[in-house]
Amino acid sequence: MIIPLEWMPPLMFAGLVVFMIIGYPVAFSLAAVGFFFGFLSIDFGYFTLPFMQAIPGRVFGSILSNELLLAIPFFTFMGAILEKCGLAEDMLESMGQLFGPVRGGLGYSTIIVGFILGAITGTVAAQVIAMALITLPIMVRYKYDMRYATGVLAASGTITQLVPPSLVLIVLADQLGRSVGDMYLGAWGPSILQIVLFTAYTFYLSIVKPAALPPVPRSLFGKALLIKCAWGIIPAAILIFLVLGTIMMGLATPTEAGAMGTVGAIVLAVVRNAPLTRFDRWAFGTGCAAAIIGFFIGLVAFKSFAFQAAFSVMFAAIVWLCWRAWAVKDLRDLIIQAFQATMRITAMVAFILVGATCFSITFQGVDGNLWVEHLMSSLPGGVWGFLVVVNLFVFFLAFFLDFFEIAFIIVPMLAPVAQKILEPVVGHDAALIWFGVMLCVNVQTSFMHPPFGFALFYLRSVAPKEVKSSDIYWGSIPWVALQLIMVVLVIAVPQSVTYFLEPTQKVDLNKVKIDLQAPPAEDSTAPVFK
Repeated sequence: MIIPLEWMPPLMFAGLVVFMIIGYPVAFSLAAVGFFFGFLSIDFGYFTLPFMQAIPGRVFGSILSNELLLAIPFFTFMGAILEKCGLAEDMLESMGQLFGPVRGGLGYSTIIVGFILGAITGTVAAQVIAMALITLPIMVRYKYDMRYATGVLAASGTITQLVPPSLVLIVLADQLGRSVGDMYLGAWGPSILQIVLFTAYTFYLSIVKPAALPPVPRSLFGKALLIKCAWGIIPAAILIFLVLGTIMMGLATPTEAGAMGTVGAIVLAVVRNAPLTRFDRWAFGTGCAAAIIGFFIGLVAFKSFAFQAAFSVMFAAIVWLCWRAWAVKDLRDLIIQAFQATMRITAMVAFILVGATCFSITFQGVDGNLWVEHLMSSLPGGVWGFLVVVNLFVFFLAFFLDFFEIAFIIVPMLAPVAQKILEPVVGHDAALIWFGVMLCVNVQTSFMHPPFGFALFYLRSVAPKEVKSSDIYWGSIPWVALQLIMVVLVIAVPQSVTYFLEPTQKVDLNKVKIDLQAPPAEDSTAPVFK
């Protein structure tokens, strides 16, 4: 019996769902379904065997040689280093001292630190674990409402999925064929709106249930408080400039910025943990100051030698610092653990990419892209019906798949349809940016709801025994609702994404003039060579 061509795409989806329900790893399930239906389609005559040669061609041509995807291990490694170096502790302590006396102050400090760490690390695990280890015992001691405490910690950790330089935004930019810089610019509006929404909810609870969010007494005042805040904020600001500033100004690609951020994270770990002498600190501080001065001279005067001198001085200071800290055993252990975590995540991403390639090639061969386009374009409600259905679909998938799997499987199928449907609303260049940021806001919920709410798992693994698992799960519900409200806001107000993007240059074709000039007459006095 020959299966009709129009049945093949839905059957491929059904087969993938069956494999995932059984419990096979997603990467191998994707490859198995792709190859099974691929050889079945060859037998039915829908395409020939040479068509399957596109799989190794795409793996080696579009994946392994993709420089943008190299940013993933750099940002993962940077996040793993920062998780252990003490930056989160200093930031939480300084923000806690600053906002503690305010009712709900620990909640405000957690949200702000989550936002800042999200702009540095790009990893959920590092944020949730670090913030929970430091802040949750204090919240327990001062009798914060446990459902609020666990919810704000988990939600603040997931902020990193939306705040640049989020790994989700990098992957979405790659899958949608848009620049990472534009994706970052589009994500800033929703990122700020989300922080406002979280703080507004905290303020509301502090008014309605004041006993649930009590103030915490401050132990530092005056100059000591300022020094504590500066020591927590200034290193973070420097790293944010290295990572995001260079990308936004077009001075570095995401991979180059990730490499600089990784070096900065290692330096920060050394400065905070190595037993350095006063001369070491003076030499390193002088090197950093000289590098910053040279960098800004190069930026203002556009002199390449200034950039080269700046990075040379910085490199010399880093080498000196790392040489002095080479014998510190804990710092070697820290770097080895970071390498191991980076290798695990990078290998997972690579296998999912290969499996998704096997699935998508076969899916295109059986006209799956046309099936998806017809299915989505025939939805009632036009643009808004498409957006509602897609977001409900992604929200449902997030119960079973993580963001890498959703990005590599679903986004390439929906991107052409989204471009065609959303272009009349926000323009050609901004359509997929709006669509990608909206999906990024939606995918945040995958870390907050069962059964694969990884932020909840991370929180449970480090929470004190007196914190009940039921409080962790029930406490996540209001924050998931807030994230869904964010999805609605991004859909209803596209300007929240497109406002920061560069305006599209529109050309009136009726006013275009083409001036054709005759070539200059031949100079008879010019010498003729024969």
